[in-house]
This record gives sequence, structure tokens and C-alpha cells, in this order.
Amino acid sequence: MERKRWECSALPNGWKREEVTRKSGLSAGKSDVYYFSPTGKKFRSKPQLARYLGNSLDLSSFDFRTGKMIMSKLNKNRQRPRFDHSGPNKGKPDLNTSLPVRQTASIFKQPVTKVTNHPNNKVKSDPQKAVEQPRQLFWEKKLTGLNAYDIAEELMKTMDLPKGLQVSSTTGVGPGYTDKTLLSAIASALHTTSAPITGQLSAAVEKNPGVWLNTTQPLCKAFTVTDEDIRKQEALVYSVRKRLEEALMADMLAHVEEATVDAVSLKEESSSKEEAL
Repeated sequence: MERKRWECSALPNGWKREEVTRKSGLSAGKSDVYYFSPTGKKFRSKPQLARYLGNSLDLSSFDFRTGKMIMSKLNKNRQRPRFDHSGPNKGKPDLNTSLPVRQTASIFKQPVTKVTNHPNNKVKSDPQKAVEQPRQLFWEKKLTGLNAYDIAEELMKTMDLPKGLQVSSTTGVGPGYTDKTLLSAIASALHTTSAPITGQLSAAVEKNPGVWLNTTQPLCKAFTVTDEDIRKQEALVYSVRKRLEEALMADMLAHVEEATVDAVSLKEESSSKEEAL
């Protein structure tokens, strides 16, 4: 492994950034970035660094891989309005994973309970008559422009739709749909419902999707999954798992080698100090 270490100007005095380039295994040529505190404590990720520094330094604009502050993010953070966080939830991150669906009060008739003083009256309710709150049509378009990033803040590769589901004049439903919109609709349907994903079964949805759209199904016409599609997906999953196993093994070996090198360096440094004394 090739190691390079230098001072990190974006962090307080005494902090150092180390870049280690791997020379063996499947990840040869890739580099790992670590940070060292003035006391020698090692940090492998930005969340670890943020937990250690706490409120002493704002790392929202800090790029962990390059060790620099991203000016575009920094200016954007400065322009954001400040809110009063003196309430009971001060300092707690927003861990809400619910999809951004508009929540509206129901405007339809709901079962009610009539209460009187007569002792023989019974409270009755029929859950089958309860009406679900309306869901905004084509709300998946709100997800346009949102991307997934890994822990190093690098953009993750997006998924590709199967050929039978790729957007075209014969598959998509609704205005202004794209491959990303359809992918978001399929992922959302898998997340929000336990029913089978079949697409839009009604033929009337082509004439007026605003009226006949089934909001629990993705924005595409009905499709069929064949045995050949299942076999291809099984082969793809097997291939990905094999590559993941090899990558994890290579990463484990790299960490073992790194720990060995660190131990040898520490031992040599101790020996040098003893000889100097």
C-alpha cells in the first residue's frame, strides 16, 4: 500500500489527512481516505468525524474524500433560514423515511358514533365503510432530481429498467413521465403496498389517467413477467452476490494488511525511542 499524509486545512490545527492507495486485490488502484486527530485517533468515515467533533465544527459542507469545504454547499447553507431549535427535539436528526406524499384531511363521509344517555345504546362502527384519504396523482414526480449518495458523498449508480418497462409511447401512463419517474413509481409501489405489482390494468386509464389511474400501481401499463425474466434475474443476483463476496474478502484482507503494517510501524517507532534513550 502507498500512504500519503499531510495537514488538512479545512479542519482545526493538528488534524491530518491520509490517503492509502491499494495495490492488490479486486480494488487495486482505489484509494481509502482517513483522518487523524492531533492525539492520533483515526477516523474512517464522515459520520465518525462528525460525532467526535460535535458542535465545534460544522461538517455539512465538508467533502470527506478531498478534505476540502465545498463552497457551493457552504453558500447554500448560509442562505437557509434559521429556525428555533430550543424545543425538546434539539439536536435530533430527522430519521423519517416516509415517502413525500401529500397528507390531506379527508373530505369524504366517515362513520360517526352517536352518544346518548340511554344505557342500552351500543357503539357501532363499520371499518369497511371507512374511506382512505385521497392520494395526490403523479406524486412520484416530486422525486425528480433526488439522487442517492454513499457515505463518501459520491453519487451511486442508478438502476436500469428492464426493456419491457422502459418508458415509451406504449408503456408509460400520465404526463411528462421518464425512466426515472417510472423507476420511482415502481419502487414506491413496492414500498407502500403488499399487493402484487401489475401496472395499470384498466384500459380507460389511457383516455383519462386523471380519473381512472390506480394510485397503488406504478405509472405504466400492465406487464407480464416471464420465466425467462425470472431466470435472468436469478443469474444477475447470483453474479452480484459473487462479486460482493469477492469484494468483501478483498476488503478484509486489505484491512488485515493495513493493521499489520500499523503494528510493525508502531513497533519500529517504539524500538527507535528505546534506542535513543
